[in-house]
Amino acid sequence: MTESDKNVEAALSRFGLPCKLSDRDTIVAELEEQIRLEDDEIGDQFLMRLLCAQLFSIGLVEDSILIWRAKSCNFDTCLGIDVQFLCGAGLLQTKEYFYRDGSDLALEALDYIAECESDFLKFNIESVICYACEYYRIA
Repeated sequence: MTESDKNVEAALSRFGLPCKLSDRDTIVAELEEQIRLEDDEIGDQFLMRLLCAQLFSIGLVEDSILIWRAKSCNFDTCLGIDVQFLCGAGLLQTKEYFYRDGSDLALEALDYIAECESDFLKFNIESVICYACEYYRIA
């Protein structure tokens, strides 16, 4: 088992999927740390993906900007973190949030979602959570 596998297993054991709102602050802190580490190319991209899925499962629109920061770290995180994870509060709510935020980062995320419109044709929050649970082999 790799170190990354151990990190993912530990986060799954600690927070589960879907996650509890009471774990949000800790998950946010861990994802921010991984983003910081990824700036030095030493972050755990597999753990980042899980932390994004866990935040998605909580469903707070304000987490979408942090998930975008994680996704947009580099080419590998962009491919590895599902675009749907940006929209835990819903597609329309997330697009409105990014538009209202108006920062460069938020508008980049909004443009990216628009580019990935076909990935949202059958978007359903519950289905994304089920997919993530299957991916992480959670019964």
